[in-house]
Amino acid sequence: MRPLRLKRFLLTGLLTFIPLWVTWLVFKFVLGMLAGIGTPLVSALLNALALVAPRVADTLNTQWLLFIIALLITLVALYLLGWLANRVIGQRLINAFDGLLARIPVVQTIYGGTKKLMAVLQNKPSGVQRVVLVEFPRRGMKVVGFVTRVMIEEGSGREMAAVFIPTTPNPTGGYLEVVPLDELTPTDWTMDQAMAFIISGGAVAPDTLPASPATMRHDEPEDHA
Repeated sequence: MRPLRLKRFLLTGLLTFIPLWVTWLVFKFVLGMLAGIGTPLVSALLNALALVAPRVADTLNTQWLLFIIALLITLVALYLLGWLANRVIGQRLINAFDGLLARIPVVQTIYGGTKKLMAVLQNKPSGVQRVVLVEFPRRGMKVVGFVTRVMIEEGSGREMAAVFIPTTPNPTGGYLEVVPLDELTPTDWTMDQAMAFIISGGAVAPDTLPASPATMRHDEPEDHA
């Protein structure tokens, strides 16, 4: 009985640890990315402090403390940026900054495209469900995608959807697919539910999935004359 009990406890401990480990990996990635934004500023401030108070600079020059300070600076800066963006003067400054970047060809393409993508994902879609299922990378396999826009194909007149397919567990990268609109499987998921599904590797998911249009057409009874 002891070997069986040992295996059961080890399995229970492993199943308890894995969600914590995955959560830590996601938070580590996000916090590390945010801290990396503020690290150059913290390093510059530390170098300036070393000229005035070398001992204090040596005391603060520890990796964990610099990480926390850089993270706090980034969070405060993001909060102030969001606060400023909701003010009239802030919107004017952002528009002026956008106009400046628009004059730089390569930068304008990257910045403008990314900004449009963020705006599309934040706003509610009109007429087309935002979160969909796409057969990718082959038929029979489905992934979660976000519809960014709908276009008309020349000649055939078909409606084609540009679908962004994020990767797991890091949704900042992914693929762009142009798919016929009638081949998408619409869902009633919100963006939060879809992101939780992607980041968790499918662990946080509903019990049922919507049927694809092709399956629904196949299941419909045929009319016999």
